[in-house]
Amino acid sequence: MPRINDVGGQDGFGPVVEELDEPPFHADWEAHVMAMNRALIGQGVYNLDEFRDAVERTMSHESSYYENWFRAIQTLLKERGVV
Repeated sequence: MPRINDVGGQDGFGPVVEELDEPPFHADWEAHVMAMNRALIGQGVYNLDEFRDAVERTMSHESSYYENWFRAIQTLLKERGVV
């Protein structure tokens, strides 16, 4: 089964709707998730490929982009015994 980061991507999700003047984050917590991810990668807790894999393994199409990121971070921290 293809995964979202495989070369060529996935079909069937419809067109991307671009929001004019869209802010980089819709809520403060989204910026915190991004900062947390960068810090954990920077500290060597996991790497970018491991993070991408975790996003793909735990992704829910009903969740937002950063909700999926947060779920992946939680998964990696549990798998590595950090929490």
